[in-house]
Amino acid sequence: MIGQEKAVEIARVAAYQHRHLLLVGPPGIGKSMTAQALALHLDRPKTEIRIVHNPENPERPSVEIASRDEVTRESEAHRGTEGDLITPTEAPASVAERLGYRCPRCSFYSHPQDRYCPSCSNLKQLIPGVTGSGNPFRDLVGGILELTVSPGGNPTESVRTTRLRNGVEEVVAYERSGDHIKVLDQRALERRRSLQKESPRKVLVKLDRTPFVLATGASETELLGDVRHDPYGGHPQLGTLPYERTIPGAIHEAHEGVLFIDELPHLGHLQRHILTAMQEKRFPITGRNPQSGGAAVRVDSVPCDFILVAASNIQDIHHILSPLRSRIAGGGYEVLLDTTMPDSEANRMRLAQFCAQEIATDGRIRPATKEAVLELIGEARRRAETMDGRRNALTLRLRELGGLIRTAGDLASISGSDLLEAAHVREAKHRARSIEEQITTTYGSLQGGLRRDVTESQRQSMGYYNWTENPNPGNFQGGYG
Repeated sequence: MIGQEKAVEIARVAAYQHRHLLLVGPPGIGKSMTAQALALHLDRPKTEIRIVHNPENPERPSVEIASRDEVTRESEAHRGTEGDLITPTEAPASVAERLGYRCPRCSFYSHPQDRYCPSCSNLKQLIPGVTGSGNPFRDLVGGILELTVSPGGNPTESVRTTRLRNGVEEVVAYERSGDHIKVLDQRALERRRSLQKESPRKVLVKLDRTPFVLATGASETELLGDVRHDPYGGHPQLGTLPYERTIPGAIHEAHEGVLFIDELPHLGHLQRHILTAMQEKRFPITGRNPQSGGAAVRVDSVPCDFILVAASNIQDIHHILSPLRSRIAGGGYEVLLDTTMPDSEANRMRLAQFCAQEIATDGRIRPATKEAVLELIGEARRRAETMDGRRNALTLRLRELGGLIRTAGDLASISGSDLLEAAHVREAKHRARSIEEQITTTYGSLQGGLRRDVTESQRQSMGYYNWTENPNPGNFQGGYG
């Protein structure tokens, strides 16, 4: 963060003390980078948020918070129910036949989805009393009854039996698992039964997540969460249960992390929801569309304890809700970022380092010569004086300066030069002028360019082209008499 020592220091404090931050300044001076850097100083999230099915009232799922230790223990318990994988030939022959791997006639092994044996072309599943060799009517009714067998070749997905292990008889289950068979011993079956007794749930916000959530320009659904529509509602056979249709918002995904909102004033009325989430540190999730089947679903007390890092341009500050600014100031800091830094040897070296970083990040720009870097520093000095009225200073509007470097790099590449030279930077300064500067150079002023550019029909409705937002279009049209 070149030249923003004050903002960096406050951002560190905000990270360690869990404070909110409002960054104010023009575009391209490092507001987004400050928010990302702040998130790097936070600890990894410690909890996982889950939504649990409520069998008594499915439209009101409950929230469960699991710590890292609980998540680890449950993961180990689930791994204990996965069982061991064996090949079909390692399983007892009767088990392999009932699961559809082994042909009962020729003992050939094949995939259970193969309904007929690839070796003898007979149906792999024996239908008692029909497909046996002693049934004289198998040719008449066998084909009809074969239709009752599932397309997988065998209706049995799991087989339970007993086996002796260390002289002790125990229950064991064999289940299909693709080309293999899964074996679950008695302990794994007991763990599975205990897990099945629990209410169904799904992870809403996972434990291993990024502590930085970008919510710039987010819609109401993206910001606050939603419940997906299902035309069949929570019908047990056709629909999807409400807890499975719940979607977290950015404020929930930022729990124990940073919620970054650039151009905060553009959120409009959604700012009041941000304020509520900051105050309560919990925010309900409900269906946002009143015509949707999710409108009747509500999940209360979903955690959203985040650090708000918001950014705004100076001209938009008055569009930020006063209560929200009060909440930020009362629990954090408001910082005006600098647009220039002193023209010192150390800061000139920083700009040289910035130039090298931009070249390395882009990957398509030639290495710069010393003269090119000095030309870039001279342009930074000129912009600090013309744009911010500061002498003996260097600009910190680094996004625009980075654009100048890329333009110069393109010129060097097109010309076939092995290095980015000072001449390329000088040419880039001419090409990188803003459209307003180009119009002023060509037409003398913005109004002069407009006078020559519009057609006669457009002049009749010149109020649309009033760049100064003149409330009286007639006065503006009068200039073309």
